[in-house]
Amino acid sequence: MPDTRTTPAGLSRSAIARRIAEDIPEGWYVNLGIGIPTLIADHVPPEREVIFHSENGVLGIGPAPAPDAVDPWLINAGKEPVTLRPGGAFVHHADSFAIIRGRHLDLCVLGAFEVAENGDLANWTTGRNDAAAAVGGAMDLAVGAKRLWVAMEHTTKEGAPRLVSRCSFPLTALASVLRVYTNLAVIDVTPEGFLLLETAPGVSFEAVQQRTATRLRRPTA
Repeated sequence: MPDTRTTPAGLSRSAIARRIAEDIPEGWYVNLGIGIPTLIADHVPPEREVIFHSENGVLGIGPAPAPDAVDPWLINAGKEPVTLRPGGAFVHHADSFAIIRGRHLDLCVLGAFEVAENGDLANWTTGRNDAAAAVGGAMDLAVGAKRLWVAMEHTTKEGAPRLVSRCSFPLTALASVLRVYTNLAVIDVTPEGFLLLETAPGVSFEAVQQRTATRLRRPTA
C-alpha cells in the first residue's frame, strides 16, 4: 500500500473541478454528480454557455450562491444550495430522468470509489456494514449520458489506489467511464487500459504509476 506520508498533494478538489471545466465545450448539457463534480459549475466562465443538469429537476445551474444569498428551495441532488442561470428551468422529477434515459445529456461527471481499467464504475457503496449505500441516479446517468467522466482523489485516505485492474466494490455500471480526473493526473480509459494524458504540476509519471493498481500507458509520439 502506498505511504500516504509521501503522497504528492497535486490538485485541490476545487482545482480538479477547474481542470474539468476547461474541457467542457460550449453548448453541452452536463449532469454534475455529488462531491467534486458539483464544484465544476463554479469554474465555467459566464460567457460560455454550458447547461448544467441536476436529476432532482433543475436545468441551468449556476455557481454556488454567496452565504447571504441562499435560496433554501433551490438545491441540487446533493441537497446543496445552487443558483439558476438566466434561461434556467425546473422540471418534474420524472421528466428529469427522461432527459437522462433519453440520452439527451452530452456528459455526466460523477465521483467514484473505484474505476477499473476497462471503464467499470463503482461509486454507490463500498459494501462495508458501517457505510450507507446511496445509488441515487448514478446507474441511470452512467448508462444514459453520452459520455461519463469521473472526478475523484487518486487514492483513499489510507493510500489505497482507486484506479484498479478490476473493481473490488459493487459495480454501478460496466465499461462506462471514458476519462478520469484526479488530484494527480488526467487519464483516459481506452481498449488497451489507462492512458495517462497529463500529470498535475510537480507530479511525475512514476508517482502516479506508484499509486495506481494497474499499468499506466503514456501517449505515443
